[in-house]
Amino acid sequence: MAMSDTRPEASRILVRGYAAMTPTERLHRVVELNRSVEALAAARIRREYGPGLSDRELELRLAALRLDRDTMVKVFDWDPEARGL
Repeated sequence: MAMSDTRPEASRILVRGYAAMTPTERLHRVVELNRSVEALAAARIRREYGPGLSDRELELRLAALRLDRDTMVKVFDWDPEARGL
């Protein structure tokens, strides 16, 4: 596993650490990392669209980062292209 921005020894330590975890611990780590990524994305969206952004629009904009336009329109009746995403 090579990470271009990580020194080789640090990468080896990281890989050993993950290998020593139980599957449950690894799953918890993935969940935590996903929550962190979503929190960062939400912060960016709030910064871009301002303090008046509703919770509903925030959730739709977060969903639009993961789902294609056709799915957003079909499932949520919300067009990210028309909304400036």
